[in-house]
Amino acid sequence: MAVSLGALAQGQADTAQDGELGALSARWLNDAVQAAQVNGAAAGLPLRMEVSVGSLDPRLRLAPCSRVEPYLPAGARLWGRTRLGLRCLDGATRWNVFLPVTVKAFGPAFVLTNNVASGTVLTAADAAESEVDWAADQAPVAASPDAWVGLTATRPLAAGQTLRQNMVRAPDAFKAGAQVKVVAQGPGFAVTSSGQAMSAGAVGQNIRVRMANGRVIGGVVAQDGTIEAAL
Repeated sequence: MAVSLGALAQGQADTAQDGELGALSARWLNDAVQAAQVNGAAAGLPLRMEVSVGSLDPRLRLAPCSRVEPYLPAGARLWGRTRLGLRCLDGATRWNVFLPVTVKAFGPAFVLTNNVASGTVLTAADAAESEVDWAADQAPVAASPDAWVGLTATRPLAAGQTLRQNMVRAPDAFKAGAQVKVVAQGPGFAVTSSGQAMSAGAVGQNIRVRMANGRVIGGVVAQDGTIEAAL
């Protein structure tokens, strides 16, 4: 979407141009965020979006431009602290600037009701549902009890924190030094043996196992606690 700003005479108050650019950016962002809300609702994410638009660097002196196009820079997304590009498409001097933007996405999630030590297995009593800003951090929220109840805290957590997926992990299936079953698979065959785990392991983790012959192999912890290794 490119919008005409009119030919602003050089020397006209910069605040007038800033106001035009701010209004243009706000309209573009409003349309984009509304579309994101519709898509989010279709995906089952009941998020309430809020957008605040920052200001351009006051040291910038932009040449007059008849047509300015807002765009989302490559790699950026309308989530948390981000930026919106503005480029001049019709002017004596082409320019390209970036406007700071903050996008908040409020929705239901779980907030810790008490401090939790690292390594603690979380229970339903450790957090309560509340409306939080999902976009306050890049890590996805733990939006349902299944995403955190029975899992282990990866670090010390404080009361009031929103539970996010990088804060929890599956509990250890075994401790370091435990004897584990190893299933090594190759083309058309599978061999089962045992070895000693060189570290604690949780479901889905990659760990190393020392076999009876002294060889060390790597594998992934399966749901039943066995180690799946590829040959």
